[in-house]
Amino acid sequence: MKNIINLIVKDEDKKQRVDVFINKKEESLSRTRIKKLILKKKLTLNDSVLKDPSKKVTSGDVLKLEIPEPVKASLKPYNYKLNIIYEDDDLLVINKSAGISMHPGAGNYDNTIVNALINYCDGNLSTIGDELRPGIVHRIDKDTSGLVVIAKNNNTHEHLSNQFNKHAIKRVYQALIWGKLRPQSGKIETLITRSSKNRQLMEVGISKGKKAITNYKTLEIFENNKTPTFSFIECVLETGRTHQIRVHMSYKGNNILGDKKYKKSFKKLKNINEQLEKTILKLDRQFLHAKILGFVHPKTGKELEFSSILPQELENILKKLRNTNK
Repeated sequence: MKNIINLIVKDEDKKQRVDVFINKKEESLSRTRIKKLILKKKLTLNDSVLKDPSKKVTSGDVLKLEIPEPVKASLKPYNYKLNIIYEDDDLLVINKSAGISMHPGAGNYDNTIVNALINYCDGNLSTIGDELRPGIVHRIDKDTSGLVVIAKNNNTHEHLSNQFNKHAIKRVYQALIWGKLRPQSGKIETLITRSSKNRQLMEVGISKGKKAITNYKTLEIFENNKTPTFSFIECVLETGRTHQIRVHMSYKGNNILGDKKYKKSFKKLKNINEQLEKTILKLDRQFLHAKILGFVHPKTGKELEFSSILPQELENILKKLRNTNK
């Protein structure tokens, strides 16, 4: 059954963006969801449909927001063993392997994490997002590994979405990049927008895009005459834009090892240890891993933090680099 929220703007609330105003009055709804509902023509302002989330409200405005019944997706279950780190009645934390997409999309509707979740949870997943993404609060790329939180119900989904929107979720990634970062630790703050040349890629925007902030520090540098220079780094996200770390590292000129989309043409690897070269050429993913995930549990209010070790194929590269460096 659909739900209708009725609101009247008081004098002290005027001049606010309509999505901000609704979010303040209905804290259980995330601002992202309110925006989506407005864009889907579910909001009327003084009996006229409003499609602009940035419209400013004035005193006496009457708002009606329709929250439709969630659409149940008809997705196929996928018998895939999920690596579950934590589970309770409200949520799951999984350690995703590289090579599997988070949710169905063009060319792959059946063999994704969402299909595996449908198989495992028997339909007990949140339904307020896109119908192809039940349970999905945030994503990591297909060829990235690491920790992801999944919502089993709509209250949990909204609560976690709000934490993401307020940048209150702790997310730490590890990556191996070509070269050395200058400075070796710091903050990258840019806009990120869709690439004008390739719609599948993102890029740093000069005047348009969403704000993206990555804090980084160098953990180890591998530099000698037997190998190209690599740096093992840690990135802490303040925002979570699509491909954020990959775009920011590319912007700095230090692409992530194994990244097929954001890559520069490197010279042929000269004077390189043969074993190391084989290991690098065999890597069929980017060297990027979501290592730490921390958030407040939506029901208990308890702070939870999870950590995962680097997958073996990434650890092997570090071991070979350390041995070559001796």
